[in-house]
Amino acid sequence: QVQLVESGGGLVQAGGSLRLSCAASGSIFSINAMGWYRQAPGKQRELVATVVSGGSTNYADSVKGRFAISGDNAKNTVFLQMNSLKPEDTAVYYCNAYVLSYSGGRYENYWGQGTQVTVSS
Repeated sequence: QVQLVESGGGLVQAGGSLRLSCAASGSIFSINAMGWYRQAPGKQRELVATVVSGGSTNYADSVKGRFAISGDNAKNTVFLQMNSLKPEDTAVYYCNAYVLSYSGGRYENYWGQGTQVTVSS
């Protein structure tokens, strides 16, 4: 089993910053990629940012220049630094990891429980 535990959400005023963290643990043989997705009320879950094991990153257009994703491969941890936050960034943020576990024969997607980010205007 693989578990993802997120932390760092909260309430912040527009223009402020938050830093999310996600640690993966359990029966992990290899992690190919980790990332963050978000889901606002009444909307579909959408990609925010991803980072692959080699370091390449990908961002949603809506967060480019404001958010930065980084990873610590040794600790199976991923971070999301969110700056210049806007009310439209309000959502539940979910950590995702593409993991090959010791018990599995292929890479699978795992999700965290989600952390609420609320940006007030």
